Amino acid sequence: MKVTVLYHDGCFDGAASAAVFTRFFLERIEPGASFSYRGLSHKDSGPIDERLFDGDQNAIVDFRYSTSPKLTWWFDHHVSAFPNPGEEASFRADTSGRKFYDPKAKSCTGFLSSVARERFGFDPSPMAELIHWAEIIDGALFPDAHTAVVLEEPALKLMLVIEANPGPGLLPRLIGDMQHKSLDELVRLPYVAEKLDPLYEKHLKTVALVRGRARLEKGVVFFDVADEEVGTLNKFIAYELFPEARYAVTVSRGPGRAKISVGSNPWRPEERTHDLARICERYGGGGHPVVGAVSHPPEQLERARREAAEIVRELQEG
Repeated sequence: MKVTVLYHDGCFDGAASAAVFTRFFLERIEPGASFSYRGLSHKDSGPIDERLFDGDQNAIVDFRYSTSPKLTWWFDHHVSAFPNPGEEASFRADTSGRKFYDPKAKSCTGFLSSVARERFGFDPSPMAELIHWAEIIDGALFPDAHTAVVLEEPALKLMLVIEANPGPGLLPRLIGDMQHKSLDELVRLPYVAEKLDPLYEKHLKTVALVRGRARLEKGVVFFDVADEEVGTLNKFIAYELFPEARYAVTVSRGPGRAKISVGSNPWRPEERTHDLARICERYGGGGHPVVGAVSHPPEQLERARREAAEIVRELQEG
């Protein structure tokens, strides 16, 4: 049996969810199954390409729903899980017992492992460390912004590599190793370690770049680094620089997209008055109430900048 797993690309929770799902499937559903992995990104809110469902069974983890009859497993926790008409109704009508959703879950990894334990008798305890850190990273449960920026823990070093997604084939390989190795072992793997040092140096340069460009006005930090090849940004830099900020909005650009990132300060939750997922959905993006993003083709950078300015004004007025 061939199983295709589609997961949220460039995301610690997405990769960890894929790893937990694979181990669960091999232990409780079909021990002899083979797996292939494909990352999905929020470049548009249209239906997921039907051609991606090329397995005997097909799973989506940590990503939005599909009405495709070829989809056999689904686990997600994003409030923007149903961006297209009829998708939520399709999910509610499903009777397979293999599609699960909880927008209140801190991480898809934790949610998936709980469902697999309670519904299918899976024992997730060998992966407890991975599940624990997925909850911390995706739930922004760090003790402070400094911890999330200095990246001293093995899990945070691994997060840096996963979010950078450096090269085809790395994340599928890593998902395989995540099923049986500790986080410390994972960051010491040669194919991970060789990426880590240059990525960390780039991260430090990005921190310095943001320090020079970020500005706080009416509780909202904004900075535009689309003219620099910064790749994926650590979303907590803004809150280390401006602990009093309520929100942060960023414009960046990579080879495949112009991106607007929108976040709320996890250390000032009482000051959040907006649902950021709903704001991002209006521009074709999505996420969670506390963090969201919008992606456009890279040639639409000016559009991304205009939309980011609108979002900043809305957050400042709230």
